[in-house]
Amino acid sequence: MKNIMLCATLIGAFNQVQAADQFIALPSYRVGPYASGGSGFYGGAIDYFNLVNANGGVNGVKILWEECETEYNPSRGIECYERLKTKNGGASMVEPLSTGIAYGVLDRLVQDKIPMTTLGYGRSDAANGKVFPYVFPLITSYWNQAAAMIKYLADKEGGYAKLKGKKIVHLYHDSAFGKEPLPVLEAQAKQYGFELIKIAVAPPGSEQQSQWLQIRQAKPDHVILWGWGVMNSVAIKTAQRNGFPREKMLGVWWAGSEEDMIPSGDAAKGYTSMTFNTPGNYPLIDDIRKKVYAAGKGNLADQARIGSVYHMRGLTAGILWVEAIRVAQDKFGKGKTMSGEQIRWGLENLNVDEARQKALGAFGMFPTIKTSCDDHEGSGAVKVQQWDGKKWIAITPTWVVGDKALTRKLVEESSAAYAAEKKITPSCMK
Repeated sequence: MKNIMLCATLIGAFNQVQAADQFIALPSYRVGPYASGGSGFYGGAIDYFNLVNANGGVNGVKILWEECETEYNPSRGIECYERLKTKNGGASMVEPLSTGIAYGVLDRLVQDKIPMTTLGYGRSDAANGKVFPYVFPLITSYWNQAAAMIKYLADKEGGYAKLKGKKIVHLYHDSAFGKEPLPVLEAQAKQYGFELIKIAVAPPGSEQQSQWLQIRQAKPDHVILWGWGVMNSVAIKTAQRNGFPREKMLGVWWAGSEEDMIPSGDAAKGYTSMTFNTPGNYPLIDDIRKKVYAAGKGNLADQARIGSVYHMRGLTAGILWVEAIRVAQDKFGKGKTMSGEQIRWGLENLNVDEARQKALGAFGMFPTIKTSCDDHEGSGAVKVQQWDGKKWIAITPTWVVGDKALTRKLVEESSAAYAAEKKITPSCMK
């Protein structure tokens, strides 16, 4: 009897320990044509979790996570979401890093009461929290990125008026991801009088000769490369073979990593891309090296990737998730495990200002973030970076913001149509 009681006590203690952990679901991908992005991003997020846990957790609450390999495949992603959502007492947050997967699980989130972040991707109209209460396209959406791209290109030309008569190619991954910026690009082409030439590339994008033949014939002033994975280095090398200057190429931030540039060799020099992280080293990254990798708990096999674009993006995601947990604890109880509903509130009330960035050792690493029911994005600011042959250098000293009046109008129109279709009454959750 004593042994049974002791066993029951130990099981109860184990369950209490497990209950104290904050579980985050990571339907990730580390194999396939997009492996470099997935491994770098999730590696950065997990490195941050390990740092937080090494420092005692969030007011004593440790972060628990589990990955499920999606291979960036929407059907696999949905399977992973369903598999992970009930594990470890229930997932309190999810991040699939895939527009296709995000679209696939979108309608399940409210019922499951699990918030989903889509950091720099996904449905841009999800910035309207009155219609999408459980979706958070944090930092900058594709629509605000596209608007910032046009602003940057206009600045290069001498102002928006100088865009009239110019030709801009949108070379895009033929998927929901690649088509997402079209409402902004089409509206601004009409507004400013430039010709928008849309050229699709079939995933994964390893063959682009016919597309670049079209580009050579069109003789555009600029090419926007809306690529992902192997498509990016193929585009850069094919551009070189066709004599198109890389200085006239501007990539989406998923076409702006070291993993895109290094395989491209000399062809990449001078190429520019958008980013929502400022390249460089930060005290936080030094802490990751000292407290996580030195302790043998680092997630990246190749330590040369520490502080790279994808790794820094994952660190940024980890920061925002943990800050949401911290904000939720401030309201619902410090030192307690937060539910998905409570973390949803935390994500909707983020305020990562410069003072908080300094305290985290990440001052200037990403734009300041302040979310609300009306704004699940929280910023909309970006930078432009250029590859000098060895590393990325930020070439816009301050954060760039495009036409937010236009993007907000599109958000309102698109989210209203979605609400009507799904019979949603837009309102703020408490």
